[in-house]
Amino acid sequence: MSVGELAGKLKRVVESEFGFVRLRGEISGYKRVASGHAYLSLKDDSAVIDGVIWKGNVAQLGFTPQDGAEVIATGKVTTYPGRSKYQIVIDRMELAGEGALMALLEKLKAKLAGEGLFAASAKKRLPFLPRRIGVVTSPTGAVIRDILHRLEDRCPTHVLVWPVKVQGVGSAEEVAAAVRGFDAMSPETRPDLVIVARGGGSIEDLWSFNEEVVVRAIAACSIPIISAVGHETDTTLADFAADLRAPTPTAAAEMAVPVLADLRLTLAGYGTRTEKCARRYADRGREQLTALVRVLPRRDALLGPQRQKADDLGARLDRGLERRVVVARGQLDRSAGALRLATLDRQLERARDRLAATWRLVESLGPNAILDRGYAFVSARPSGAVVGSADAARAATTVTLHFRDGQVDAKVERAGTKAYGAPKPEQPTLL
Repeated sequence: MSVGELAGKLKRVVESEFGFVRLRGEISGYKRVASGHAYLSLKDDSAVIDGVIWKGNVAQLGFTPQDGAEVIATGKVTTYPGRSKYQIVIDRMELAGEGALMALLEKLKAKLAGEGLFAASAKKRLPFLPRRIGVVTSPTGAVIRDILHRLEDRCPTHVLVWPVKVQGVGSAEEVAAAVRGFDAMSPETRPDLVIVARGGGSIEDLWSFNEEVVVRAIAACSIPIISAVGHETDTTLADFAADLRAPTPTAAAEMAVPVLADLRLTLAGYGTRTEKCARRYADRGREQLTALVRVLPRRDALLGPQRQKADDLGARLDRGLERRVVVARGQLDRSAGALRLATLDRQLERARDRLAATWRLVESLGPNAILDRGYAFVSARPSGAVVGSADAARAATTVTLHFRDGQVDAKVERAGTKAYGAPKPEQPTLL
């Protein structure tokens, strides 16, 4: 037979003999390829067997396989002719007991703590009075009802619920997606605080909150997170990554908001203290003002001398005005006696004589008086300036001769030119 025929017979024999097996062993060399399938090895103290988990079965696992974890794998044994080896095709796989779970938990915890995901410096401070609270939990469980009732009793707040599965296949991915979804919301709608909550249960039931994807999503969230997974004695890796751990979901609601009645009482107390403080300052100021009033002099004592001085000045002013009127009236009487009609007539006549003499002098010195004696004076045209020399007359070219009874325009001829036109002939000629 050929090699392929032999490999096929071996494959059929093995699959018919070991069609259903359950193996207990430690995972070694686990890896998941791009196609979605996972390859690993199961080993114990004496042997090693290769294993493969197809893509559909990987998604249904309740945890993320890791090297060193002790598991129980269920499947069938087959052969791989390409490499002449036998292997197990795993359909289901679970951790082998609580001890193995705790060992896996401690290993993952040490890994994440080494990366600083649990550091106290990375914890964010919770808001005192959040306007919106996001809750990541199951929408049908008692947890969400307990949280809503507790918030309503303490301080009613707007609550955004992101429904997820809290256990089983795919629950870890849903919780991580919900945390990232709240963190990716716009600032106008995103919550100020997130509560990741689940009721109590076994370690297997709470294992989704130990998954690395959930822990990393909580640690990377920019919104403060309260972890309220399980009861007070239950502890998950989500509690270490969160900013605050609550022992129960109800306690998480109590940590998220203050008591409204206490807030009102506190505000009323502050108001009373403020009022008392303001009244104390007012009373103290009133006492100081009263004390100052006692030592201040009265108005009459301050203004008495000034009032008396004003009265004295008023009386002196009246007497001064009366004396001034009497003096003025005497001066007026004396001036009225000096102002007589005959004196005024003589002064007016003397003024008229002086005016007439002055006018005669003006007429005698004026140019018109010279013109009456046959003289004339010359002015240039068109400026009208008086011409006082021959050069000025020649420069003016055209002048005006002023006589007593009128003016005559004349033209100035230069030397050598004829002052008159050509003489007329005595006998006209016919030619």
